[in-house]
Amino acid sequence: MKISPSISRVIALSALLILTACQSDEQQQGAQQQESHVDVVTLAPQKVTLRSSLPARTTAFRQAEVRPQVNGIIEKRLFEEGAQVKEGQQLYQIDAALYEAEVANAKAQLMRAKAALQTAKSKEARYKNLLADNAISQQDYDDALATYQQTEADIKVQEATLKTAETNLNYTHVYAPISGQIGKSNFTEGALVTAQQTAVLTTIYQLDPIYIDVSQPSKQLLDLRKRIIARQINKEKAPKVTITLEDGTAYSETGTLQFAEANVDPTTGDVVLRAIMPNPDNLLLPGMFVKATIEEGQLDNVILAPQKGITFDREGNATALVVNKENKVELRQLELDQAVNDNWIVKSGLNAGDQIIVEGLQKVAPEASVKIDNNTLQTADSGA
Repeated sequence: MKISPSISRVIALSALLILTACQSDEQQQGAQQQESHVDVVTLAPQKVTLRSSLPARTTAFRQAEVRPQVNGIIEKRLFEEGAQVKEGQQLYQIDAALYEAEVANAKAQLMRAKAALQTAKSKEARYKNLLADNAISQQDYDDALATYQQTEADIKVQEATLKTAETNLNYTHVYAPISGQIGKSNFTEGALVTAQQTAVLTTIYQLDPIYIDVSQPSKQLLDLRKRIIARQINKEKAPKVTITLEDGTAYSETGTLQFAEANVDPTTGDVVLRAIMPNPDNLLLPGMFVKATIEEGQLDNVILAPQKGITFDREGNATALVVNKENKVELRQLELDQAVNDNWIVKSGLNAGDQIIVEGLQKVAPEASVKIDNNTLQTADSGA
C-alpha cells in the first residue's frame, strides 16, 4: 500500500515533536540533577567548654580502723552501729582490773624509790662532811655518792613505769580517732581482744566531704596538659566536677578536682584523678560507682563541624563537603580533635563562614551545583 506524501509529512512532523519533547525532559532532569537540594550549616567561631565524662568510684575522705591497744575482755560497747560519732567519743570499755593493779603497783614502787632517795641523799651529805675532816676514806664517800645517784635514776625508771601503766589503763577506754559514721561492731561484749590484732573492732568513715576517684586515659590527660602548656586553656582555677549516680540521676552538689596520680597504671593505661565532693546528706557512700564529668577548661575561637556532615574513609581520614560562593560543592580534607556533643573540633580544613553540607550528602559530589534549602548559622556556645 502506498502512503501519500501528505501523510508522510504528518508522521515525520509527529516524530520530530516527540523527539524534541524527550530531549527537553532529559535536559530538565539534567538541570535538576545539577542543582540538588541540600541543607548547610554556616560555621562560626565558638567558645567551647571541654568536658570529659569518665567512670569513677567514691572513696571515704577519711577512714579509721579501730583496733585495741591492750589485751582484755570487752565489757561494754558504747555506740550504736551506723550512728555518727565524734572524735574522742568512747566506743568500747575493756576490763581494766589488771591495768588498775599495775598502776597501783607502779605508784608504790615510785614511793619506795623516793623514800630511798631521801636516805641516800642524807648519807651522801654526811659522808661529804666526814671526808672533809678525813674521818672516812674517799672510797666510802664514792660509794655513798653512787648510791644516791642510782636512787635518783631508779625514780626516773619508776616514773616511766607508772606512765606506761597509766597509758595502758587509759587504753582500756577505746576512743573514736576521728568523727564520722561508724560501721558495724565486729566484736560483742565478752569477746577477748588483743593488742594490735589484725581484726578490727569497727571502722569509722568520714563522708562529708567525700573523694571521687576518676580513671582517665593517659592520652586524654596528655592532650589536656599540652593545651595548658600552649596556653590554649586557662588553668588558674581547679576544674569543676559533677557526677551522675548509678540510677542515672544527677547529683546536686559540685566538686573540684584535687590532683592526678604521678604514675600510669601499666595494665589499663589510665591515670587516677581525685576530686573532692560535698556530701552533706551522706547520700554518697564509699565504693559507689558513678559517672564523673570534669570541666577541664575553655577554648576560644574554635571551629566546630556537625558530626552528621563529616565522613570517614577506611583509613579513618575525615572529609566534608562545602558549598562555595558559586553554589558548587568542594571536598575538604579535615584534621579533627575531640568530639563536642554532636560536633567535632576542627584543627584544619574548615574556616569561619564555610557552609558545610549536613543534609543531602548522598545526592551530591564534588564540583556539582546545588541549591541550598536551609542554611543554619552557628551562634550558641558549646560544651564537650
